[in-house]
Amino acid sequence: MDPGDSQHVLVTGGSGFIGSHLVNHLLDLGHRVDVVDDLSTGRLSNLEDALARHSDRLTFVQSDLSEWLSGPGCDSRFDCIYHLAAAVGVKLVVDDPISTIETNIMQTSAILNHVEKQGTPLFIASTSEVYGKGEAVPFHEESDITFGPTSRSRWSYACSKAIDEYLGLAHARRDGTPIVIARFFNTVGPRQVGAYGMVLPSFVDAAISGAPLQVYGTGEQSRCFCDVRDIVPMLPRMLAEPRCHGKVFNLGNDQPITINELAHLVRATLESDSEVLAVPYDEAYAPGFEDLAVRAPDLTRIREIFDFVPSYTLEQTIHDLAEIAGSRSDCS
Repeated sequence: MDPGDSQHVLVTGGSGFIGSHLVNHLLDLGHRVDVVDDLSTGRLSNLEDALARHSDRLTFVQSDLSEWLSGPGCDSRFDCIYHLAAAVGVKLVVDDPISTIETNIMQTSAILNHVEKQGTPLFIASTSEVYGKGEAVPFHEESDITFGPTSRSRWSYACSKAIDEYLGLAHARRDGTPIVIARFFNTVGPRQVGAYGMVLPSFVDAAISGAPLQVYGTGEQSRCFCDVRDIVPMLPRMLAEPRCHGKVFNLGNDQPITINELAHLVRATLESDSEVLAVPYDEAYAPGFEDLAVRAPDLTRIREIFDFVPSYTLEQTIHDLAEIAGSRSDCS
């Protein structure tokens, strides 16, 4: 189905950071959108404006996805589904690995069993964490994957999302269901919060308030940040493109920056006097925490199909995050 045709769409996790931007984009395309979200990490405030402007085309259901699919949503039919419901954020993963594993695997299994009956096109959001401790940089979708030991809960999120991918690809092969999987690389932008260990909004909030920008470890670990407003428009295009079906794609920016450089960029962009404070991993997380030195995507596969070039600069994203943070402060 062409992404421009009017559709009835389900977005799981649609009140989250990326999910709410996707909901807005789908509404702008003229679609009717149902959102199912338990609000464990999402916020209904992310959808308030959309609910006010599109009350005739946007429906919100607060529920555990598995429970909804086995109950009220059992016989629901959609033109396509975007599955973004997941436990997210390094801090949440380390603090509550049981919920992380069960949420990610059980909900993905439930949505796959649902689409199996009807052949509904399904987009599954995955993560660069799936690459684990991989050393072949930049990461290619066919790169080997190495995780740390099971005694380190840090890797439970990566492993659970890898299982999601195995499940999705197995269903695509067995049933012929149009399934697309994208591994997001450090997506940032408006509505993202630092509560679950997200580094950029944490830095922006600190810079605005005059608090130290806490850099964990040496700060020389590098990441590639991409604005959510560059990511979201790609998702309907990928799901509508037959060449994407049954495949995994890296999705993000391929321009690396170290966390130290990011901290100083935030200070300079916002003209902040906040200091940059180094915090050992053992103080930030549990003892024995492991992190990757480099995380960068190989974007060859996505660019063989689409002309994908991110347009938002980090400076623009920082300014937009700061503007929203300032608005929150004014309302408090």
